[in-house]
Amino acid sequence: MTSFCPEIWPEDPTPESQKNCEDCGLYKQGTRMVWGEGNPKAPIMVILDNPGAREDREGNAYVCGTRHALQQAVHEVGLDKEQIYVTYIIKRRPIKKYDKEVTREICMHRHLDEQLNLQKPKLIICLGNVAVQSFFENNEVDVKGLRGSWHEVKGYQTTVAYHPLAVRRRPNLYKLLVEDLSLVATRL
Repeated sequence: MTSFCPEIWPEDPTPESQKNCEDCGLYKQGTRMVWGEGNPKAPIMVILDNPGAREDREGNAYVCGTRHALQQAVHEVGLDKEQIYVTYIIKRRPIKKYDKEVTREICMHRHLDEQLNLQKPKLIICLGNVAVQSFFENNEVDVKGLRGSWHEVKGYQTTVAYHPLAVRRRPNLYKLLVEDLSLVATRL
């Protein structure tokens, strides 16, 4: 394998029909909509909770800790970046308090369902409890209880793993993220 070097994956432009969406109310917080990043035609869709800060204060793009941990694990299991598309339950980075349940419900059915219908990924991996509970539409499930196996969700083969930010904060979880991405690589 080649050595690992994190990089900025290309951002998938938000469809014109969605750019000015005001349904969830997060537009009031002034953050822009981020549709996804990576290859929109990839067989693997990674679902996170929401976008992070893609740019520093000067507007320079950078690879944040979440992206770094995810890309490193992807590299380690032998997946290619062209096989991965990353998207979010909610498409704007919340910076103030908001009604999480209502917002996630609106965004799931307004935006993520549209992406699924258009992109039709072969496999889905939800990273972190927020993404898992939202996508599975069940607040009682969690990564710990579901990881390591496949689940049929909305007609898609879906698995789960710890959020890369949790992995950064608790390095002992990294090997579990690698195990779960290995499960995806093997299935693909």
